Amino acid sequence: MFVTDIRKEFYEVVANQRVALLVASDIDALCACKVLQALFHCDQVPYTLVPVAGWQDLGTSFLEHKEQFKYFVLINCGANVDLLEMLQPDDDSIFFICDTHRPVDVVNVYNDSQIKLLIKQDDDLGVPSYDEIFRDDDEEEEGEDSGNESDEGSEPSGKRRRFDEGAVERRIERQREKREWEARRREILFDYEQFEYHGTSAAIMFFELAWMLTKDTKDMLWWAVIGLTDQWIHDKITHMKYVTDIATMQRHVSRHNHRNEDEENSLSIDCMRISFEYDLRLTLYQHWSLYDSICNSCYTSCHFKLWTLNGQKKLQEFLADMGLPLKQVRQKFISMDLSIKENLRDVIEESSNKYGMKDIRIQTFGVHFGFKNRFLASDMVHSTTALLESTEKDESDTDNFIKALDSLSRSNLERLHSGMDLAKKKLMAIQQTVASCICTNLILSQGPFLYCYLMEGTPDVKLFSKPMALTLLSKYLLKAFVHSTRNKRCKLLPLIMAAPKDVEKGTILIVGIPPETETSDKKNFFGRAFEKAAENTSSRSLHDHFDTSIIELKTEDRSKFLDALITLLS
Repeated sequence: MFVTDIRKEFYEVVANQRVALLVASDIDALCACKVLQALFHCDQVPYTLVPVAGWQDLGTSFLEHKEQFKYFVLINCGANVDLLEMLQPDDDSIFFICDTHRPVDVVNVYNDSQIKLLIKQDDDLGVPSYDEIFRDDDEEEEGEDSGNESDEGSEPSGKRRRFDEGAVERRIERQREKREWEARRREILFDYEQFEYHGTSAAIMFFELAWMLTKDTKDMLWWAVIGLTDQWIHDKITHMKYVTDIATMQRHVSRHNHRNEDEENSLSIDCMRISFEYDLRLTLYQHWSLYDSICNSCYTSCHFKLWTLNGQKKLQEFLADMGLPLKQVRQKFISMDLSIKENLRDVIEESSNKYGMKDIRIQTFGVHFGFKNRFLASDMVHSTTALLESTEKDESDTDNFIKALDSLSRSNLERLHSGMDLAKKKLMAIQQTVASCICTNLILSQGPFLYCYLMEGTPDVKLFSKPMALTLLSKYLLKAFVHSTRNKRCKLLPLIMAAPKDVEKGTILIVGIPPETETSDKKNFFGRAFEKAAENTSSRSLHDHFDTSIIELKTEDRSKFLDALITLLS
């Protein structure tokens, strides 16, 4: 059921208990986890943190901890399946679920005893009403009928036959009604569960809880901002939703900045200042050279079509138009002349408008740690994602999870900077892969969707064996393809992307993303389609990811799975 008073029904319940935190592997979940950890530290609530990468992890983690814990908090996992059916918990286990995945499973919504959903009601949830999905009256009526018949047993036979005819007719009528109701129920559930999409960031939910408890700090606010920015960077929410939530965060930022103006520490060396920025959509530009950032940012790269000679020429003209010397543009941003840096954003915006990049600036937030370190929220997201999905050393997912979590603390700036180096490598790999896919025509139109398969042996292919990296590559590739193709029909198609996951096991990772349009509602229909296609062809697939539009598949089953998908979606 939905929790209406998060403070009373959630926080005050767990405040005196031991809690198990089961946290999914995405940046919003990490940020939500940091906020909740800070709250638990304030109130000395004992907890155990368990990272879960997928449904199997969730199942095994629950089995390991169900004896010691009664209360489980699930962050960004668990809302979109029937959790009790999956975990089979004891009657006294209680699950608090704060999850951005939609649609929420109807059984979770209507279970009042064990499932408590920490989900914003004002998100457009559209949950069907109880009576449309659940029916309680069947057994009672059946029972009444059989009772009547046995009572009438001593009556003369003629009378009984007449009564029987009435009972039979009633039963037939009831069965017909039941069949109609079941058909209607299937239709309602299909409409409700057809698309996968995302709701309000989990980090914002927990930040608002901290605010209600008057325990919110600047660190918590910054984590909430990063959680929201993660949703925007990984294209999980619409632009409208992003702008609305940014406005909410801006009010909190103003409140915190105002509160600190009178305090002594406003200029101390280690103080933290968050500010609303109208900044450039250039990835990591303050920690890279401006040239590299323009070349490896999805927005500018797709606009200039940098994988073509013409695009490279256009970029040089763009730099000349801004009047920026190449020597300055190619060196680290931090070393650029102050005179150039001072009004750089305005200069870039002015030239971008001439080149058709009207929205090169985006509403976001920046942070200063002391006087030296300045980061944008998007820098943090890229850095933490790179640490979370690092393939550099053969470290376990849990190690990467802990490193990524650590990098969000301002005491661990070294780790954050190492994440930025990884993020740059990843962005360059994405840019090169996109260029080679488009130049060698690897994107095929399969009828109802576009399809691209990265062969084993492609440079940097190991990077894309991770779900977030592959999703980011897919979004970038689809945007680039839409900019470069002349086929109007292809511009409106979704994309399915496959990359080798584990060569020894012979598996591939498949991601489906919705069409790239300005007005896109970011709803993804591939989750249900993948399930159905795998079922119809009995392909050996693993639907283990919390996002249903990401699956693992045996390499040999790829072609029959795709054929089934084409048939399904045509």
